[in-house]
Amino acid sequence: MKPERRLSVGVLGAGLIGVDLAMKVERSAALALHLVAGRTAESPGLKRAARLGLPVTSRGLPALADLDEPLDVVFDATDAGSHAEHAEALAPLGTLLVDLTPSRIGRMVVPTVNGADVTGHRDLNMVSCGGQASVPIVRAVARTHHIDYVEVVATAATLSVGRGTRLNLDEYVETTQDALREFTGVGDVKAILNISPARPPATFRVAISLIGEGLTSDSVRPLVAEAAADVRAFATGYTVTSCVVEDDSRAFIAVEVTSTGDQIPAYAGNLDIINSAAIRVAERCAVQRRPTEVMEVAS
Repeated sequence: MKPERRLSVGVLGAGLIGVDLAMKVERSAALALHLVAGRTAESPGLKRAARLGLPVTSRGLPALADLDEPLDVVFDATDAGSHAEHAEALAPLGTLLVDLTPSRIGRMVVPTVNGADVTGHRDLNMVSCGGQASVPIVRAVARTHHIDYVEVVATAATLSVGRGTRLNLDEYVETTQDALREFTGVGDVKAILNISPARPPATFRVAISLIGEGLTSDSVRPLVAEAAADVRAFATGYTVTSCVVEDDSRAFIAVEVTSTGDQIPAYAGNLDIINSAAIRVAERCAVQRRPTEVMEVAS
């Protein structure tokens, strides 16, 4: 496929997420990377992107907004507090903004839940790493069982949690809880993020606890397995490590996510799953815009 037939892409932010995201764009059959925009020329991430041969700039958002041809897609890999400004600046250009911060400003998207319904939205929010890992499973169970309470505890290695995430811990919790409520219909939810200093670094894990009615091993396990298989279609390191059901009223599901490589280590599955989900959503937009040119992306 010729590059000019792909959706043109910019990545805003050159931290842990931004550089890996840019490399994933480079491998996509539906997306063409035009620019990685950081805000500091001396930042390690921007230097690493340049060493990898990626097109870079230290002019930040203005560099993306001032291009001769508006970009089709911009991935915002900065912080939740800056996203509103970015959305306002890019709105007149008709650019699709895929937000990897927990800003909760745009339409929340989880690919296996509502990823096919992105037409008409110009600002898509990828919730959080914990949300991407937990929502598909909780929704699958909640669709056929009465669930009273959901608790999601995510554990990520400190080396995989960048400055942007640390600035947005409250937003992370609130946005993850909002997504769980919206996509599952359960009102009583709690989300927790643990940042582990352990050495060797802890692999990204998510523990999901459910309290409800009619929960049995025979009814819950097939739903969890099917939901996990759907996520693995784009995040291959997503694995269910435990699924225990007790007393017809309680279920515990543990998920582990390992990174498949690129510019992040295997333990940083938190970065890999949200980046992979964002790429999936952008590729879906490409299919919807140019179905005869990039149909292979939909498979």
